[in-house]
Amino acid sequence: MTLRKRYENPDGPPVVRTFADLRRWRRERREKVKDLSYRVPNVEPNVEWLRGNRSECSVTAVGHATFLIQTGGLNVITDPVWAERMGFERRLSPPGLKLDEIPPIDVVLISHGHYDHLHLGSLRRLPGDFTAFVPEGLGRWFRRRGFRRVREFSWWEEASVENVSFAFVPAKHWTRRTPWDTNTSHWGGWVISGGNSRLYFAGDSGYWSGFAEIGERFPGIDLALLPIGAYEPEWFMSESHMSPEEAVRVFADVGARTFVPMHYDTFRLADDTPREALQRLEAEWKRRGLAKDKLWVLPLGETRLWYSPDITIM
Repeated sequence: MTLRKRYENPDGPPVVRTFADLRRWRRERREKVKDLSYRVPNVEPNVEWLRGNRSECSVTAVGHATFLIQTGGLNVITDPVWAERMGFERRLSPPGLKLDEIPPIDVVLISHGHYDHLHLGSLRRLPGDFTAFVPEGLGRWFRRRGFRRVREFSWWEEASVENVSFAFVPAKHWTRRTPWDTNTSHWGGWVISGGNSRLYFAGDSGYWSGFAEIGERFPGIDLALLPIGAYEPEWFMSESHMSPEEAVRVFADVGARTFVPMHYDTFRLADDTPREALQRLEAEWKRRGLAKDKLWVLPLGETRLWYSPDITIM
């Protein structure tokens, strides 16, 4: 039998948490009192505008790590998840766009194989004859389920669709969908470059020193979509998820112009809450003296043009 390749992080093998670690986390969790009343707001999306847009660079928040990105005449979806549940946890807020509201998709970008980033039911219902760009090791999973337009990427590999370039870049994470496939596919983020605009979708990652290299290889990032949730308790989560303060550090490392937080608003995967994540993010933003208009906290369903913080499509 051929052994499947196991992938690693830029700084070595992913940290494997033990059953004792999990028991400690669960014990700590029972002792915490959390206010779960806050919900990230939803706004009514401008579906007609999205379906007709073929020229503007826009980003629309769907929820968690799912965004509709429009650039170069293409419709791109990141980590499509419309699931109502993730494990035992119900979705905190409805998706910003319903599946039947999105325009035909040209490209699907997958950051890694965890269920909250790769949901088969959502993929099957996406409109359009799309091509899936996936990390190395995930192509077989897609093809076995009937998807034929699939391309695998190694870190730093690039491909173009029409006039838009897609580059797969490193992250610090891990992956598993079954007890037998731990780290048998890779993980990472995506840099989308088209015309005079550039967007960085970080996927899921802990903090590491290599983010600066992404900014060096892809200068002039206009928009950075960065995760700020699932960080508590940090002794358990920090190897694979960044805190809000670390996300601001990543924003500086890659030299981006504008920050859009993600991965905090839809599923409760750890002990932190959406309100706590936003409060820590906003406090760190203020502490660093960063411009308020460079932080876009998008309601679900809102569309903004990359190049102007003042233009919202609603």
